[in-house]
This record gives sequence, structure tokens and C-alpha cells, in this order.
Amino acid sequence: MGRVLLMLVLLVLIGVPVAVHQQWLDVPPRWDPWAPLDTRDPPNLMTSYKLRRLQDDPAMCRQVLDMSPLRYAALDDSTPAANCPLRNTVRVQASGLKFNSSFIATCPLAAAFALFEQHHLQPAAHEAFGQPVALIEHVGSFACRRIAGSQRQSEHASANALDIVGFRLADGRRISVLRAWPGNGDEARFLRRVHEGACASFNSVLGPEYNAAHRDHFHMDMGRFRMCR
Repeated sequence: MGRVLLMLVLLVLIGVPVAVHQQWLDVPPRWDPWAPLDTRDPPNLMTSYKLRRLQDDPAMCRQVLDMSPLRYAALDDSTPAANCPLRNTVRVQASGLKFNSSFIATCPLAAAFALFEQHHLQPAAHEAFGQPVALIEHVGSFACRRIAGSQRQSEHASANALDIVGFRLADGRRISVLRAWPGNGDEARFLRRVHEGACASFNSVLGPEYNAAHRDHFHMDMGRFRMCR
């Protein structure tokens, strides 16, 4: 009985994507694993897979960004520092909100941010404060370095990570990760919702409870390892 059940599961896992790809089944694009990601659609079980597909397909990834609120400039592949090549990257300039400065990001990181902004960040701000986030304060994305205390390259070394230290609301109110995270009020609850939403959008998210080095920011990346701390 166990083998029969296993075979049925395998047939579903293998057969359904093949059927969709061959157009034997008609499914909405948001559920079609072969259709490009649309960041305007609410995330579902296909979203992580569609984000992974963007890593090696710059043309598809930029198509995804073109349908998102992000304003960006495509960048040529380059090696700005030894041992830190940049591939499939863009310069993120603005979105439905502004940034304290533009930043370089891998295209999948930019696509994940577009999902995060629309489906997690702004809903959290409206719920907590009745207004949107107008500006994100970050402290950079690209830094050619290793992970502290490790020989492994940081995701920042390929511009595959973004560190966010604060948010400014439409009325000018500033919410600092360092100051507000330890509290119990609206700002702290907002930051916890933002952290939770980031974990649903990016592959790895590290916040103030991870270690002292992250006490003042959210680290968000699209690396190979999934972590939410």
C-alpha cells in the first residue's frame, strides 16, 4: 500500500507540471510553473520556484521587473572587485516608494523586493498606521567581503542581499529597527510583521534576534539557504 501511495504522489509531482507545460491542462498563469512571475499576484506555492527560475534567465527576470512598480536600470555583467563578479544585476532606483539611495541588486533580489513591498510591507504599514511607507533607509547591497567569522562569501559579495535599517512613513515619521524592535507598541508590531513578510518573500532574512551584528537592521537575501531568524 505504501508503494502504491508513493507512486501516486510521484505521478502527481511529475505529471502535473508536464501536463501544464504541454498545455494539456489549462491553469491560471499564477499557478502555471512555466509562466513568468507576476509580482502583482499574491504569492502562492509556485512563487519560490518562479523566483528561482529568474537566477539564470536575465531576460525573463527583467520582464518580471517591467511588470512591477520598480524603476530600475539594467547593468552589464562586471567584476568591480577581485573575486566578486556581478551577474544578472540591476540598479534599483525607486518603486512605489523611494530609497535613501539607489542600489545594485541581483535581478531575483529586486523581484523579491517587489513582492515584499506590494504584499507585505505596505499592507503592514496601512494596518499599523493607516498610511504607506514612503521611503526605505538601507545601508547597502554590494560589498565584496566574506561572512564575518567565515571563509564563505557573503551574499553581499554578489549584490544578492540588502540591509534595511529604517522606514519613513508618508507623514514623515521614522521607524528605526534599532530603536523600535525591542518595544511593544505599534512600531514594534509593524517591524515584526515586516520581518515575517520578508521571510515569505526572500530566501534568507536575519533580524535583531539573530545576533548582535544584526541588532540595527534586517538582512534580506536570495542565497541558496533558507533561513528566517
